[in-house]
This record gives sequence, structure tokens and C-alpha cells, in this order.
Amino acid sequence: MKKSAIIVGAGHNGLVCGCYLAKAGWKVTILERRHIVGGAAVTEEFHPGFRNSVESYTVSLLQPKIIKDLNLEKHGLKLLTRKVNNFLPQANDEYLAFRPDFVRNQEEVAKFSKKDAVQLEKYYQDLDAIVPVVKEMMYQTPLAIIDAGFGDLFKAFQLSRLFRQLSNYQKRFLTKLFTVSAAELLDEYFESDPVKALFAFDGIVGHYDSPYAPGTAYVLLHHLLGEVNGQAGAWGHAVGGMGAITQAMQKEAVSLGITIETEAAVEQIAVSDNKAKEVICTDGREFSADIVIANVNPKLLYLQLLKPEDLNEETLHHFENYKCQSGTFRMNVALSGLPKFPGSPPSEVLQGGIILAPNMEYMDRAYQDARQYGWSKKPIIEILIPSIVDNSLAPEGQHVASLFCQQFDPKLGKGWLEKRDAAADTIIETVDQYAPGFKSLVEARQIHSPYDLEQKFGLIGGDIFHGRLSLEQLYSARPMLGMGQYKTDIESLYLCGAGTHPGGGVSGIPGHNAAREILKQE
Repeated sequence: MKKSAIIVGAGHNGLVCGCYLAKAGWKVTILERRHIVGGAAVTEEFHPGFRNSVESYTVSLLQPKIIKDLNLEKHGLKLLTRKVNNFLPQANDEYLAFRPDFVRNQEEVAKFSKKDAVQLEKYYQDLDAIVPVVKEMMYQTPLAIIDAGFGDLFKAFQLSRLFRQLSNYQKRFLTKLFTVSAAELLDEYFESDPVKALFAFDGIVGHYDSPYAPGTAYVLLHHLLGEVNGQAGAWGHAVGGMGAITQAMQKEAVSLGITIETEAAVEQIAVSDNKAKEVICTDGREFSADIVIANVNPKLLYLQLLKPEDLNEETLHHFENYKCQSGTFRMNVALSGLPKFPGSPPSEVLQGGIILAPNMEYMDRAYQDARQYGWSKKPIIEILIPSIVDNSLAPEGQHVASLFCQQFDPKLGKGWLEKRDAAADTIIETVDQYAPGFKSLVEARQIHSPYDLEQKFGLIGGDIFHGRLSLEQLYSARPMLGMGQYKTDIESLYLCGAGTHPGGGVSGIPGHNAAREILKQE
């Protein structure tokens, strides 16, 4: 008799987990609250003729193994590698443009500092030495630490073997990356503010904090672990938007016989004798299976879908204090034309992520403003214009742009309903200062404040990672010590989302790892 599983949430990790279980012969049912699968990786039309990725907006962390195993390319997924990774406009018509080309990047850096151009090689060498180790660790199930068994000792041996490949200098460097601030790390390598700003941006993406805060160096590293079309460190675009990824996953799921129920909002996971028994939807439907797998934010699971009386006091206290706080504000805008930046940069730079944050002091000020006023007077903005390479997203001659903005206080909660438009105006005005005339190009806008992201996608506190990427919420402690192996403290209840190791981003690794552990344990 087939084993059966119910997965709560049809985001990409739920789809990945379900596909691997179905390949192993399991009967899988996925329940999705919205009318469409994909979670935060979806494409929507937000103005007649204009479509774009709604929350997640660019490709890098999606794993080649998962693309191959789930036949995503056969199901229509096409990834385009960006010719330019990032474009950082500066005052006085200057700019810094980074491409997947080390020699050209050195030339760019030399415009600001010849010393930094030399240091760039050492910076990349130090990172390149540890990235393979970290990427391999991402596929490993974290050590239990609590109630460790023989299997965990074997994992520890594997981990130590990987770690032994590093020199003492590299071991110290890796340790530093998990603890220091992005600013402290970058100050050791570079002297130029624009160069440091370009790298520091990755340290605060989806992380509500200053680049001077300890731990932001790891967030920086987390964003450097990807690849596109076999090119390490590259960023790319999914033709049709991020929804093309999850639509391809859905096709694979359906081909494997998985049942997907949309508009099936889960109200409660029923527990009896500390065992997950069934899943109850808001419309009264009930589903039962051998196991239940939650592809939702752990805080949402423990504080909304489970009854307090089914939890022990320590677990309840932990998730009441689990940190979810991206500080992210997400906009899409319909444009009548392309923006123009001073300094006559080559047109290809508009294919990259356009970062509006000229230095780390600007980023720090943005965070301090958000804490004091709710949002920054001069927010950190990354603009991406995917319609330049994907004409399926906008009418001919017109464009769509993603505005991914940092440092907006998630603690405002419902207060964002009254302030979201004013914050959006601030964002548009800020872009207009860098690209004069941008405001006049905007024909329509789609706005998602931190509160909107929570209500629409279940991103508690607007947290795109399903939990802050800080040391106490990483590896074995993600989302809690004793649950780092994708199994909760409730029998037959598992986790497979970004709130588990190795964390957020459209990688599919949490879903992949969770399926592997379920197949071992059940």
C-alpha cells in the first residue's frame, strides 16, 4: 500500500518535496490557499498587458540538480543569463557595473581605486575557496546536536572531512563570515565606497538591519552561492517571470500523479496524542494521510495552524520569539519607456540589477530611518527591468520594472495599509533622483508592503526567507534546535520550506532535503 503525504503550501519547496516523494511511489496531495501554485514565485498581470514576477524576481540559487531531476527544461523552463550582474550609479555621472567577467570588473573597480582592483582578486579567491564547502553543506541534513545518534556522528565525520580541505586561513575566514558584519568584512579588503556598497547590498537584502550589524557577512555569502546555466555566481531571468519556474514544477507534479488543490486554505492541522492526524481547511474539507508536511513559515505553522494546547511551553515560547523581519517592500511598475541614467552608461547595464544605494553609510541611514519613521527617507532600491530580454512581459516599446526595496519596518503591521502609498511615492521619487524623468514613465504600479506580503503569501513580517538568516536561526537551529532535520516535535509532522536549512531564496534545497529525510525515516 502506498504511503501518503499532505503538503500544506504549493510554493516551490512544497512542489519540489512532493515531486521527490511521488517519484519514490508516494501518494501526494498539495493544498494551496491561493488560486495559483508557486507561493512567492509567481507571475501576475498587474496592469493590462503588463506582467511580472510578484515577489521573488531573479534566478541564481535554483539548483541544477533540481532542474534536471524535475525535468523543468522539458516542461518549458528557459533561463537567460544576465549580461550585467549589477549596476551602481554614483554622483557626478559615475557608475560601477559588474559583469560575469573578472577582467572587466577589475577595470570597473580601477575607476575608483587601483588598490581595490588588485584586492578584488584576493576577495574572490577567498570566497571561491569556501563556497564549494558551503554549497555541499547546504545539501546535508544538519547535525541533530540534541539527542544525537550514530548517524549524526557519521555526518559530523563527513563535515569534518570537508572542513579539513580548507587551510587554516580559510577556516578562520569561514568562521568570520558567520559572525562579523558585511561592513567589517569589506573594510578588510577595499577602500572605495562604491566597491564596498556593491558587495554590501547583498548583506542587507531581505535582512532588516544595517550593513554594520554582526551577521550580515553571512547574508552576503548566502547571495553568492548560486549559478545560472552552469555559470557560477551569475544571475538570470526565467522567461515568463518566476512563475515559469513553479509552473514547470506543477507540470512535473501533475505528470507524477500528485493532486493539487488550489483555493484550499488550511485552518488547522489536527493533532491527537502528539501525532498529526489530519488537515482541516477553512471550507470544512478534511484531508488525512500518513504524514503532514508544512511548506509554510514555521511561525505561521506553530502560532496559527496548530493549537497552543498541542504544543509544549518551550516550543510555543520559541516560535513566539522566532525572528521574521525582512523589512522588504516590493513594487512592480509599468513603464512607457526605459529610464535614462546620467553618465551615458552602455545600454546593456539596464539588464542588470540597478542598485540605488551609493555607499554603506546610505544603507545604514536607511535602516535607522526605518526604525524611527517606519521607512527610510532615501530607501535602498534594486531595479530590474526584465522586459528588456523578455518581450512576453510588456507591450512592444514598453517595459515592466521590479523595484525591490529594503528597510521598511515590518512592525507597522496593519499600519502599512494607510502608509503604503506614501512609502511607494518615496520610492518613485528616490528613483527619479537617480534617473531623472523616471516618474513620468510610470503608467501603473503594483504595491506590496511587508504587511501585504504577509497577507498574500504568508511571509510573516514580510520575511522573504521565512526567518532571519542569523546565527541562532541557521543550520541545526533552523527553525529550532531539535527540528533542524526537517522533522518537528510532533509525530508525523515535517517541515520543508525556507524556514528550514539552508534557508531562503528560490533554491528548492529545503524541499529536496526534506523529501530525502522523510524517505529515510518513514
